[in-house]
Amino acid sequence: MVLLCAYALIGARLSPQAVDTSTSTVNELRCEYQTDPINIDQAHPRLSWIIDSGKRSWRQGTYQVLVASSKRALDAGNADLWDSGKVKSAETNQIEYSGLPLRSRQQCFWRVRVWDTTDRESKPSKPSHWEMGLLSGRDWMGSQWIGRQGPAAANPAPFLRKDFKVTGPVRRARIYACGLGYADLSLNGRPVAKSDERDPAYTDFDKRVLYVAYDVTRLVKQGENAIGAVLGTGWFDVHDKATWNFDRAPWRGRPRLRLVLAIDYVKGGTETVVSDRSWRSTVGPILRDGIYTGEVYDARKEIPGWNTPKFDASAWSPADVMPAPKGKLCARVCPPVAIGQTITAKAIKEPKPGVFIVDFGQTFSGHVRIQLREPAGTKVTMRYSERLGADGMIERGQIEQFMAKATPPQPFQSDTYVCKGAGVESWEQRFSYSGFRYAEVTGLTKKPAISAFQGRFVHTDMESAGSFECSSELLNKIQWATRYSYLSNAQSIPTDCPQREKNGWTGDAQLAAEAGLMNFRSETFYTKWLDDLQDNQRRDGRMSVIVPTGGWGSGGRNPAWDSAYPIVANDLYLYRGDKRVLANHYAYLSRYVDSLATELRDGVLTFDSLGDWVPWQTETPSQYTSTAYLFMDARIVANAARLLGKSEDAVKYDALAERVNRGFNAHYFDEKTGTYSNGSQTACSVALYFGLVPEPRRAAVLDTLVKNVTSQGHIDTGILGAKYVIRVLTEAGRADLAYNLVSRKEQPGWGWWIGQGATTLWEDWKGESSLNHIMFGDVSNWFIQWIAGIGLDPSSPGFSHISIQPQPVADLKWARATYDSPHGKIRSSWQIDSTGFHLKLQVPANVTATVTMPFPSDVTEDGIAAADVDGVQAVRVKGGKTVLEIGSGDYSFQMSLGRR
Repeated sequence: MVLLCAYALIGARLSPQAVDTSTSTVNELRCEYQTDPINIDQAHPRLSWIIDSGKRSWRQGTYQVLVASSKRALDAGNADLWDSGKVKSAETNQIEYSGLPLRSRQQCFWRVRVWDTTDRESKPSKPSHWEMGLLSGRDWMGSQWIGRQGPAAANPAPFLRKDFKVTGPVRRARIYACGLGYADLSLNGRPVAKSDERDPAYTDFDKRVLYVAYDVTRLVKQGENAIGAVLGTGWFDVHDKATWNFDRAPWRGRPRLRLVLAIDYVKGGTETVVSDRSWRSTVGPILRDGIYTGEVYDARKEIPGWNTPKFDASAWSPADVMPAPKGKLCARVCPPVAIGQTITAKAIKEPKPGVFIVDFGQTFSGHVRIQLREPAGTKVTMRYSERLGADGMIERGQIEQFMAKATPPQPFQSDTYVCKGAGVESWEQRFSYSGFRYAEVTGLTKKPAISAFQGRFVHTDMESAGSFECSSELLNKIQWATRYSYLSNAQSIPTDCPQREKNGWTGDAQLAAEAGLMNFRSETFYTKWLDDLQDNQRRDGRMSVIVPTGGWGSGGRNPAWDSAYPIVANDLYLYRGDKRVLANHYAYLSRYVDSLATELRDGVLTFDSLGDWVPWQTETPSQYTSTAYLFMDARIVANAARLLGKSEDAVKYDALAERVNRGFNAHYFDEKTGTYSNGSQTACSVALYFGLVPEPRRAAVLDTLVKNVTSQGHIDTGILGAKYVIRVLTEAGRADLAYNLVSRKEQPGWGWWIGQGATTLWEDWKGESSLNHIMFGDVSNWFIQWIAGIGLDPSSPGFSHISIQPQPVADLKWARATYDSPHGKIRSSWQIDSTGFHLKLQVPANVTATVTMPFPSDVTEDGIAAADVDGVQAVRVKGGKTVLEIGSGDYSFQMSLGRR
């Protein structure tokens, strides 16, 4: 990591040198992981870039960051905010801004220049920019929280509006807004968001509330203007009654909005429009919206033109000033929840007269958009489900049981639309979501066309960052299912399932985090959730088992699940090189470990807790997994302490880890059987993977695991063991056994799920519960890192050095994967044919790799021996395999199959 105190800043004016424009360019400038963000609230934002170079083994020797207050100044070379000078460093990631103090709404235009290790300059980057958000309470310009008071139950969604005038040409216009639970904002009748977004995001609203910034320069116009807002209940006002008691959350209240519109004029000066009592309010067609229940919309109550200028709102009421939430206003750092994909309906059936079942062929999170022509007053209801019963009707018993019985009965995962009878009508709900594959549609007067229904896939709008495919269609379907499960459960927090619960279970999140980071640019998503975890922690260090929580699941101890806090923080450091996240959370992580350590008895944890959830058959004691996770947590905190220069703490937590290690081995290792605990697949793999097994015992414990897997022929773990057993087997040279566990078509296993028609991952090996869970999702990470071979080197956070170890196993003929690392795209593609084994690699500039070829044969590139290939820095034999040390670049290696 780069330490700014070590920078050699030498001034702004640099002597002209040769520019290497033909081979190297600086691209993908990001600020706090984002491209051109306009809502940064960090005093020292972190900047990053990647180098695209046509040269092998290209390395950055020096960089210079220029930041100016205007694009004109930047183009003129006047870096009036910050000129880093020419800094000798290979680092391109997490470079901390160290210029003049930045004020609210400050615009920062920046570019980067880099030189290689021979001091040859590459082509400078194109300009990029970021903007600061609102950094203090006074920047909210006296705005108030406004809404519409009324009874909590079944109260229609508030509509709010405000007229204002723009008196001249506009240079820049921004809306800063927080609408709780959700706010659908428009300006002059047009949405201010780029897509159909659910903003801001779900938090513990007593601790933290998030605001969003929108660029509305294109929407304001000289003369009359109007802002409109529709408020949804979301997670702020959960009136649905369910097992998790969010209807009793301490923060709960009617929806409310705080907003500032700042307009900067071309000729100078800024004008603001703020939320206050001058706004007008009413109710409209959204009669009810609930996070679990769905939405009811009566199109006959629509108000045409309500959010446009010159609309007559004299009959509307003044907006009510609402109490401010207790939480601190902070900028939303993660992407919005938005409609990421439209899914075409695949089939429609009528199992009973007037009951139409629409099959989308894919399980996902979201809702249905309908298009229909029906008489006014026709009430069309859509009920969502993951599965059908034997009669062809939707079946929801496994998920509906968690909704409380109420009088009158509550709807669940249902949307209702009442037609206005004005020709063809199109509608989709705004403020809720469901988990489903099938939609039951009733109330229509005639059979609809299949084109009348479209599925809208709603999730946190993350960029894709990884891919995998191979010659096995089964593995490709598992990869597909994992990505759909991950996105379905990315709802501004990592959830367990999108239908019955929608809860931030910590166990599910920690087990899927690495797969999420390898498949998606999910770093800001986890950054946000780590703040939620921090807000959740009690003074005694305890964590809730779901985060956020309104109270349910608090006060207990579940170490294998609570460890989500240190694990996800550490994952962000390992995968993205994010040192700051460890610094920001260190005090809380250490408090958590300190608190848990007080429960040790002879070096082990003895209480019952959630552990290896939903095992196939063999249960592993939760005390065993809890103790193992405490060992890992202590090591994470010890390493963080070393990284942050807290040497005394490092010694303390190293000693704690050693104490737990001794206790674990003394308590759980059986000298007679030569194994741990009950010898389950989970017990063996957790002990081996976490490093709890002394070296002299490793071979024996691994042998126990291999015998267990071989004799059973299938996976026999719950969610914890499922992550580690395939890793341990692969790293021990038994990728064949790991592959068999994953690809097995008989029950239990991922392959069996696919054989039953699964398009997402299931909650249990039997398929008796939810059909859209992510907690078994690390299998995708195994595909990318182990089968395709794009491996993380834990000693080199952020993929500045990578480990390439492709695993051609069983009947696989080829595999390929990509990963958008902090330094650029990594590709690994291998193929086996009659001429041998072929491996194509793309290693980004500024990165090195260790390549372990799978067979004991000579390695060549285009007939040239590997040792003589440009970019290959060393060749050696290790464990009977050829190992190459290479620099950046594109490579195409070949080798004979040798002795497979």
